[in-house]
Amino acid sequence: MFWVVTGGSGSGKSAYAEQKIMELGNRKRYYVATMECMDEESKNRIKRHRNMRAGKQFETLECPRNLDKVVLKEKESAVLLECMSNLCANEFFDGKGHTPAETADKILHGLENILGQCGHLVVVTNEIFSDAADLDEYSLKYLECLGMINSRMAKYADGFIEVVYGIPIVHKKEKECML
Repeated sequence: MFWVVTGGSGSGKSAYAEQKIMELGNRKRYYVATMECMDEESKNRIKRHRNMRAGKQFETLECPRNLDKVVLKEKESAVLLECMSNLCANEFFDGKGHTPAETADKILHGLENILGQCGHLVVVTNEIFSDAADLDEYSLKYLECLGMINSRMAKYADGFIEVVYGIPIVHKKEKECML
């Protein structure tokens, strides 16, 4: 099963996604961490997420880029990828001048790699498209890229959930989906 969980900053989407992974029962759990530790804010965020996972038996795989290189040991494992917006930023802003479509294709190919190796995948992404901000052209291209990724994930996912103020709103739920 493949599920996508989205929401704004501080919405509770990470806690919800972890809860869904825990509800899948006793199986190997992987946490694919995409954030690079660049400053004090990211350091604190990483620490908070590690504390949230403490005692939940996740094996953390640090993967700020190149999902296509992820190798899982357990075929029926449950994978939590946190967070797509970080991964997209890391890939798009790597200084190599990728187009939004090229970056989206690379990331989605990497997701296919993970999906081919696990029993369950939950991807956390951010809803940042309604933020009122004046953005430069390069940042708008990043939003375009993330929008492409989120749209394609939502289309192919078994379940698509938006968490708003800690409340999950199901936008898509296939009959077999356990969300």
